[in-house]
Amino acid sequence: MNKRNVNLATSVTVNSTYAGEFAGEYIAAALLSASTIDDGGVTVKANIAFKEVIKKLATTAIVQSASCDFDPQSTITLTERIIQPTELQVNLQSCKYDFVNDWESQSMGFGLGQTLPPKFSDFLIAHVASEVAQNTEFNIWQGDTAGATYTSFDGFEKLIAAAVVSGDVPAAQAITSVALTSANIIDKLSEVVDAIPSALYGKEDLFLYIGTKAAKLYVQALGGFGANGLGANGVANMGTQWWNNGSLTVNGVKIFVSPGLSDNKMYAAQRSNLYFGTGLLNSTNEVKTLDMGDLDGSNNVRMVMRFTSGVQFGIGADIVSYA
Repeated sequence: MNKRNVNLATSVTVNSTYAGEFAGEYIAAALLSASTIDDGGVTVKANIAFKEVIKKLATTAIVQSASCDFDPQSTITLTERIIQPTELQVNLQSCKYDFVNDWESQSMGFGLGQTLPPKFSDFLIAHVASEVAQNTEFNIWQGDTAGATYTSFDGFEKLIAAAVVSGDVPAAQAITSVALTSANIIDKLSEVVDAIPSALYGKEDLFLYIGTKAAKLYVQALGGFGANGLGANGVANMGTQWWNNGSLTVNGVKIFVSPGLSDNKMYAAQRSNLYFGTGLLNSTNEVKTLDMGDLDGSNNVRMVMRFTSGVQFGIGADIVSYA
């Protein structure tokens, strides 16, 4: 029996069976992308080398009665928030021996010239990038560096909760949440809209951010929930067939569905008031594969990905929190 020393930082399990020549593509389960970023739910601030200051300007008594004199009665208050992306990485290691007897062994070459199967290498790179995007999506909202699940960086839910406690988000705009259901979803969405400051209502980039659960409940309620005045057949008497993955609105406010947002939390804010910061804009799409054979003589292949991510909001008084 041949013996070999294998140093595997990443566990690899190969359950496929050989079927002659390559018979098809590798298939990955559907993964969430970072929808909040990809679909334009936040303002992206790229090329942040370390940290960046977000300036906030507020004025009072800016309009006054006319006179012959220059009379500066108004006041200007400048405050700031800091967005500091966190350095993150992905490190994976695979041993080429794990694929020698697998159904892609013919594409690896022979002897010392063996390489990771090219089709699998391409798939793995795409898969890792998708996993990072999914992780980023959840961290944008639920991230908590002191938590147990999404710990890459502090997300909006934690940052806004702190702003509610400090009074930066006014009490009238901080709604205590209850579990969302198809029976109360319309009322709760309307409650959030009612709390939006008049100066924000109607702004082009104003969104009501909800999670996937809330979106499904809203679609369900509009499909036929008599207690909300829609009748048993729902919108346009189409019942559960009314929605075809189009846009959603509530009381004149556009809804933004963020898969990473917690089930029973919602926020109303302008896109221009929510920031995602990173170093190089394309750094989350760059993955390197390193064949260690020429470096240490091993049969290992390493995947390395390094990037930075972080979020911050600007003006707490322009946010409505249902949390």
